[in-house]
Amino acid sequence: MQLEDLRQIHGGYDHVYLSPHLDDAALCCGGAIARHANAGARVLVVTLCTAAPSPDASLSRFAKDHHIMWGFAAEQAMAERRREDDLALARLDADTYRADLLDAIYRMPEVYLDNDALFGTPVPHDPLLYSARQLIAALRSRLPGATFYAPLGVGSHVDHQIVYAATRAEAGTVAAFYEDFPYVLQQGALEQRMRALGQRFVASTIAIDATLTRKIDAIGAYASQLDSLFMEPAAMARIVSEYAENLRPEIGTYGERVWLRDVQ
Repeated sequence: MQLEDLRQIHGGYDHVYLSPHLDDAALCCGGAIARHANAGARVLVVTLCTAAPSPDASLSRFAKDHHIMWGFAAEQAMAERRREDDLALARLDADTYRADLLDAIYRMPEVYLDNDALFGTPVPHDPLLYSARQLIAALRSRLPGATFYAPLGVGSHVDHQIVYAATRAEAGTVAAFYEDFPYVLQQGALEQRMRALGQRFVASTIAIDATLTRKIDAIGAYASQLDSLFMEPAAMARIVSEYAENLRPEIGTYGERVWLRDVQ
């Protein structure tokens, strides 16, 4: 179910997944989301950067290159990506709310104008941090009993880093931080992020044997993103399965991992 207004969100949700973009929740947590739903829990995916740039916006060459890579005209790109997201989250049986904030390449095109900037340090005056904190605070007040899940920021995409920081500030100890896939596949990326954060975390792995296929099917719905996410789109299922097997839980073969703050 697509929720159009924050006022539609109430205390009936058990799990809230904060997704910077239209694919992150499925990529990183699709197995857990489907498992929660199978168990009768209610899951809400809140995606932050879902707004289309205004028709008269000045797009950078970097943004235009993304549209070419996705295979969409500029005026179609976000609508088509939302359509893909609808299909993916239906396959996971999750409700969704979209915050209609701008992706970095649209929000500050003069700053985030290449990969070095997009995967660098967020600028101090980036408006996404304020907007994300406001949103998460509102969600927390409406869903006091829910567990919140946010990106750890592995790979250093600025939008992921900002959503992590906003969640740390507003969700407190009811937050778990998921591994940013596929960035976490890069050798040493997880360890580098942990060093940068300087925070003690405890790992928790959930078995997704029964829902791995649904996760793969959900990721497959993001057809426009597969070329950029996976050098070999046809190998997506194998890559996802191998990483899940590498996280082998105590019981089962395939897992997803989140990190909890060590408050001791």
